[in-house]
Amino acid sequence: MAMRNSESAAVTKGNMAIPAAVIGTVLEWYDYAVYAYVATIIAKKFFSAQIPATALLSTFAAFGLGFVARPLGGFLIGRAGDTMGRKPALIFTFILMALATAGIGLIPDYSTIGILAPIALVLCRLLQGFAAGGEWGSSTAFIVEWAPEGRRGFLGSFQQASVVGGLLLGSGLVALLSTVFTPGQMESWAWRVPFLLGAVLLPIGIYMRRNIGETPAYREKREIITSAPSLWGPGIAAFGFTILWTVAFYIVLAYMPTFTQKYAGLSRTASLWSNTIGLLVAVVAIPLMGYLSDRFGRKPFLLIASVGFLVLTYPMFLLMAGGAPISTVILIQIVFAILLASYSGAGPAAIAELFPTLGRSMWMSTAYSLAVAIFGGFAPFIATWLIAETGSPMAPTYYVIAAAIVTTIVFLQLRETAFHRLA
Repeated sequence: MAMRNSESAAVTKGNMAIPAAVIGTVLEWYDYAVYAYVATIIAKKFFSAQIPATALLSTFAAFGLGFVARPLGGFLIGRAGDTMGRKPALIFTFILMALATAGIGLIPDYSTIGILAPIALVLCRLLQGFAAGGEWGSSTAFIVEWAPEGRRGFLGSFQQASVVGGLLLGSGLVALLSTVFTPGQMESWAWRVPFLLGAVLLPIGIYMRRNIGETPAYREKREIITSAPSLWGPGIAAFGFTILWTVAFYIVLAYMPTFTQKYAGLSRTASLWSNTIGLLVAVVAIPLMGYLSDRFGRKPFLLIASVGFLVLTYPMFLLMAGGAPISTVILIQIVFAILLASYSGAGPAAIAELFPTLGRSMWMSTAYSLAVAIFGGFAPFIATWLIAETGSPMAPTYYVIAAAIVTTIVFLQLRETAFHRLA
């Protein structure tokens, strides 16, 4: 009876850790979604009058610069998570992200303060990137280390569900604002509303993260191990693990509304609603895939995702490139959402299981953030540049296919970790 009560208490505390961990991830990706989905407005507001395509490139470059700070944040905040605990690291990252998100909504535009406008925008993006670099690894470690044996995939999947949840929230809110307000109102002031609303989560997030304890795995290992080991092998594997993950997210989700507006012939509102439907499918499917990965292993679902992107990306984009009805675009986005769910359901537990507890936060955060900075953060910029250089709207698909080849090779080399205890 005492054993069952202890196990029940562990499950309850693990479940309580999920909302405390994922609220920061929701805010992080909510902000990224809003930024990506109002990119054409930001281009007009924060950059001087120039060729529209160049202004859009500048906007996506500022978007990508936020990712330059991610590896530094991953290393420093991840290191703090390993030496001081997951909890203080998570509180710090949340405060920094909330303040930077609100900051973007408060910056005067180029016509008011000139060159200071894009400088302030980049500074806010750098602060967000620094915080986000430590957020992903710390929150993933926090959830997986709280999870009971046999539930790491399911509970860990909520970390990635919160990523899609943040994107869904951002996409849905911008779509709603685009429906309620006129284009003139959106460009004048309404685009600031979603950034300012992000700051509302600040007191809620701080309260939740202050009132959850440190993970049992961390407390146990911290008492018997005094220094973190060198983990270059798992770190390199985690880097390769992340390449397709981040490229697919940014091309298929963040860049998709821009692509469907320019090449599939959808209006801004229609493209945002179709993207929102795809995100909704993903946020529901991710926990299911995480649950199944606990039963059948991580590798089958990871390989389904990587091979699926390898084979299907080009024909899917080809169907949209010459113009497509919204029903076709929605169906394509649902297929991509299921592939992402297969990846993201098994992914958090699988990547956390590569590392021992003491060292997990720093090495996982750094490897993941470095891959995201190199391959993901600039993906919308690269997609726009590739199309401009080649004249072909299909050019971004080669980027996804190349990433899928590399990551599939990495997945084939991984050992199955679903049925082993955390190190």
